[in-house]
Amino acid sequence: MISRGERLANYVILSVFAAFALFPIVTILVAAFGPADSGGTAGLGNFAAAWEIGRFDTYLRSSLAVSSFVVVVSVVLSIMSGYAFGTMRFRGQAVLFYLFMLGIMMPSEAIAVPLYFDLRTLGLTDTFWAVALPQVALSVAFGTFWMRAYFRASNRAIVEAARIDGASTWRILWQVLVPPARPAVVTLTVLVFMWTWNEFLIPLIMVTSESLRTAPLGLAFFQGQYTSGFTLLAAGSVIVATPVVIFYLFLQRHFIRGLLQGAVRE
Repeated sequence: MISRGERLANYVILSVFAAFALFPIVTILVAAFGPADSGGTAGLGNFAAAWEIGRFDTYLRSSLAVSSFVVVVSVVLSIMSGYAFGTMRFRGQAVLFYLFMLGIMMPSEAIAVPLYFDLRTLGLTDTFWAVALPQVALSVAFGTFWMRAYFRASNRAIVEAARIDGASTWRILWQVLVPPARPAVVTLTVLVFMWTWNEFLIPLIMVTSESLRTAPLGLAFFQGQYTSGFTLLAAGSVIVATPVVIFYLFLQRHFIRGLLQGAVRE
């Protein structure tokens, strides 16, 4: 039984950490809605000015297209590879799985330059694929590890019953195992979306066309080229971060359930 003093101390410590984490966010929001550095508009006018000057409509469309593609492809491939590694036995399984894990251990900074020359040889630089495909590869590595842990801990009796009833491997995966795995899949979806949306290095190296710049990259160019004031930069930062916040809040319940389920997995 936790005493009242221990409970109070826990609340105080958590409150301090919460204030420490929220302070930068509150600072950005206050600056974004405050008076402009040039003495012009304030409030929502800052967002309108940043949207027009920074061309964030183009950058957000590009980020949305890349993130949607990466999320869909990565999650589908991760489910299939996690199912294979988690429920099947085949030759070279351990070696192949650890090869997948290199994608988690290898930072994007270590592969960005050689990857650029490989894609340039294939004629893919400065294209949508140069931004999306490397992030699919990096996301599938973690997704395979995540879904493998879930499928290895799944109820084998249900799988065996489905096989006795004549269900194929594909039917067992998509109709028997995937529906109960929705929290794990949603958690993976949210993580991949956030990682892809916030990725900066790969778009910076792979593309030069303004129409292909993602939102974080566009924000960096906005800071360097269009304004030196903090107010419009803060407004642009809020614009870039808003889709991720909305996406997380919409799936928050399933995301937390998936993390809690993952805490008792491997």
